[in-house]
Amino acid sequence: MTREFRKVAVLGAGIMGAGIAAQLTNAGIPVYLFDIVPPNLTDDEKKIPAKRNAFADGAVAKMKKMKRPPVAFYVPENAQLVTTGNFDDDLPKLADCDWIVEVVVERADIKRSLYEKIEQYRKPGTPITSNTSGIAIKTLTDGFSDDFKKSFFVTHFFNPPYFMKLLELVSGEETDQNLLKEFAEFGEKKLGKGVVWGKDTPNFVANRIGVGAMVSVFRHMMEGGYTIPEVDAVSGSPIGHAMATFKTADLVGIDTMKNILVNTAEALAGGNDETLPYLKVPEFMAKLVEDGALGNKTKKGFYKKEGKQRLYWDWKELTYKPLEKVKDDLLKKAKNTDDVGGRIKVMVSEPENRLSQFVWKIFVDQCIYSANRLGEICDDIIQIDNGMKWGYNWAMGPFEQWDAVGVKESVERMKADGVAIPDVVTTMLEKSDGTWYKAVDGELHFWDFRENKYVKAPSAPDRFNLKLTKEHKGTLKSNSSASLIDLGDGVVCCEFHCKMNAIDDDLIAMLLEGCDMIEGDDKWRGMVIANQGDNFSVGANLAMIMMGAMGGAFDMIEGAVDNLHKASKRLRYCNKPTVSAPFGMVLGGGAEITMSTDAVCAHSLTWMGLVELGAGLIPGGGGNVALLTRYLENIPASMAVDRFPYIQAVFEQIAMAKVSNTADHAREMKFLRLSDRIVPNRDDLIGQAKKMVIGMFESGYEPKKPPRNLVLPGRPGYATFEMGLYNMGMGGFVTEHEVKIAKKLANVLTGGDIQPNTPVTEDRLLELEKEAFMSLVGEPKSIERMQALLKTGRPLRN
Repeated sequence: MTREFRKVAVLGAGIMGAGIAAQLTNAGIPVYLFDIVPPNLTDDEKKIPAKRNAFADGAVAKMKKMKRPPVAFYVPENAQLVTTGNFDDDLPKLADCDWIVEVVVERADIKRSLYEKIEQYRKPGTPITSNTSGIAIKTLTDGFSDDFKKSFFVTHFFNPPYFMKLLELVSGEETDQNLLKEFAEFGEKKLGKGVVWGKDTPNFVANRIGVGAMVSVFRHMMEGGYTIPEVDAVSGSPIGHAMATFKTADLVGIDTMKNILVNTAEALAGGNDETLPYLKVPEFMAKLVEDGALGNKTKKGFYKKEGKQRLYWDWKELTYKPLEKVKDDLLKKAKNTDDVGGRIKVMVSEPENRLSQFVWKIFVDQCIYSANRLGEICDDIIQIDNGMKWGYNWAMGPFEQWDAVGVKESVERMKADGVAIPDVVTTMLEKSDGTWYKAVDGELHFWDFRENKYVKAPSAPDRFNLKLTKEHKGTLKSNSSASLIDLGDGVVCCEFHCKMNAIDDDLIAMLLEGCDMIEGDDKWRGMVIANQGDNFSVGANLAMIMMGAMGGAFDMIEGAVDNLHKASKRLRYCNKPTVSAPFGMVLGGGAEITMSTDAVCAHSLTWMGLVELGAGLIPGGGGNVALLTRYLENIPASMAVDRFPYIQAVFEQIAMAKVSNTADHAREMKFLRLSDRIVPNRDDLIGQAKKMVIGMFESGYEPKKPPRNLVLPGRPGYATFEMGLYNMGMGGFVTEHEVKIAKKLANVLTGGDIQPNTPVTEDRLLELEKEAFMSLVGEPKSIERMQALLKTGRPLRN
């Protein structure tokens, strides 16, 4: 990077400002977080710094309280990098800063007043940015110095900034473009953001398209007489959206959604945006806001719960009615289609079906609206697609969806419906291959409407798109669950691609094939274990285990355990380096595979844990042994030290199914080692993991030797656990079945029926682990837990 950002000032300690400050600390950057002095202080209180800094201090304190993902501070110690202050006393400190970002109330006069104060202390050339969501840059900068205008641009983060990937960058007419490029590199590499380049227009890119999509849903719901449950049944996962429309509104806040509509209508007034006639707050929304039913924060909104009954808001009659599940064969077809593009195609494919008609109409609006915005809000289709994926958690952007459905076919249907087709679309179909995107020699190209030709999509040289790599090079080996791919430079990638990347026999077989391949040919340097799904791996294929247990196929289950043990050992002791690249959920078997590799290159947002107890089991793929080894490996076998507290820490971590909040937290929990790497941008994972493999190989890689025997407490240690579990059971803190599971776990971790301080081999511990796992898998209450998890996604306490 050509420019360093060693200290940053965040001006405004509201939800967004505090979140930006937190994400900066997660990147290791010290931050000033300032806000106004509280207006109602007494004369005595005005003399107390803590009172004057109350808004900033309160924001930091609130973020520190977050315990569940996504957490603001990736580790609590990051909060120490924040120095709080206020606008009256502390603005001289801005002279020390390499970037100043303003995040105050969305009023131009207030922002400009603050800028006048900033200019007294800002070093010339220091970038100053606003997190405004749509105020014109000229309005904000008019009358300020040339240096101010050159250094000013918009950095529009999405909430929460420590979780959402999108960062929209918008420059003014006089912004220094080199400075902007340097900042974009910082945003991507250090803050882990996906940068979208927008124009200085209302709502910029993602929110402009997002509001258009919301208005379309409201419009067609009311015109077609659809219910809110019907809309939500089709507007979530069936079309690749993270959440359905009205469930999202309840989460965000219905008052917030109302304000978005009002503000967008004001911003677009007088223009030619086709959504203007529909940018009105519907009566059914206004009524909810009037009644104080604002969504989740008031425990009632478009949905609410009375006792055990779920109700939904009937927008026609303005009253609540009992919620019933929407059933339709179309939804079943979509559910059985794993590919997102395929699901969307299914959902628009039946013109006679009521639900399909609705999805088709909002799909048409989305396509046409996005095409009409090209050149107005951004310069290419990639900005819109990335904006919706990174800012709204859509699985595919509008133009990607259009390709999936078929541009030519859908346009013909649109014409038959009387839809006006934008010239940019007609020209594309006349001069292109009929798609917005295509692959050329394994690289993504997109249709550039300005040049009327395909151009290469911008991408860092060390980033991979495994789908394109496979299409270009093919696979070395493949089965239904995983593939071996040549990443170049002598590195193989074992890619998972089964449903939810659950660990099954085929996936394990491909891991073993990968080890055989790199060990059997000198051209290979090592292997990366990775994928580009929604999550690295949610664990073992629980449905397969449950069906096997219910059918009495215990030999099959035992064989699967043996194979997972074999794979974990092969990865650990392979004679070429192996590196895993986890992200998102890394649970159960996914965590066990990750801990088996030589090294890990993890995304900062990695939620890792051994969670098998929720399914009525203990880890069965070597996880108990791996975690126990990590806690005890630095204690010499000859050292007379009490190992029980370390074993107890492992026990509690597994028995309580603890999951890390972040990759940094996973390192504290010893799922990751201090030597493992954490990468802020998920797009860099596979490329960096590949570099790690090459680095280990070129530096003279030596295979790991089996670990020394672990000195364990045996029967006395088990008795201690047993007594503690008895007391917890008597106190009603754990169920009888949970006591049974925990005793099995304690037996493994203490080494089984042995004398105290007896050295135990890795193989013996794996035997104990398998015995415990197999003894639990057929238990009726364990099967009940598996059924509950598969049906509801929540653990059953039975």
